[in-house]
Amino acid sequence: MDFRWNDWNLEKVEAHGLTAEDAEHAVAGAAAPYPLYRGDGKYLVWRKGKGGRLVQVVFIIDEDGTVFVIHARPLTEREKRRYRRQRR
Repeated sequence: MDFRWNDWNLEKVEAHGLTAEDAEHAVAGAAAPYPLYRGDGKYLVWRKGKGGRLVQVVFIIDEDGTVFVIHARPLTEREKRRYRRQRR
């Protein structure tokens, strides 16, 4: 799985205390029901990042199949509870 990074999306990810590797790990290891299609070509994943924190990643898939992350952040406490309930 190839990812496309530039200054814009790296800054957005890093502003939330995450790394590109966190986002890539979450997307590459997504398991049902993820990724969820959110319209406008956007997909959402909740999963542990490379560092072990639960993260949310929103991405699009470029025409060449490359993943372009447009948003990534740690899950809120409420989202973490919801994620853990889903995993049971």
